[in-house]
Amino acid sequence: MGKIIAGKTSDIPPGKMIKVSIDGRDVLVANIDGEYFATDDSCTHSGASLSEGKLDGCVITCGWHAAEFDCKTGKLVKFPAKIRDLTSYNVVVESDSVFVEM
Repeated sequence: MGKIIAGKTSDIPPGKMIKVSIDGRDVLVANIDGEYFATDDSCTHSGASLSEGKLDGCVITCGWHAAEFDCKTGKLVKFPAKIRDLTSYNVVVESDSVFVEM
């Protein structure tokens, strides 16, 4: 599929995250101290949109049941039950554009 534009760097300031739809898949793009990371936007527990949750450092907390994921790797950080990690994607910044490699 290649590189898909997720937005401009100004759309995602440090400490913020957004949801973008790429070929029918919802992807979360986060800016952590000027570095951009992308994972699936749907929580693997109940399917909640993680972009509607909270970002603290590099940890995304799901707004529904508080599952915590590392947005840099997609790995589950904390939840009472074992659930799947998120798929993470490579992000490339060119000029002022943020691209997700799918």
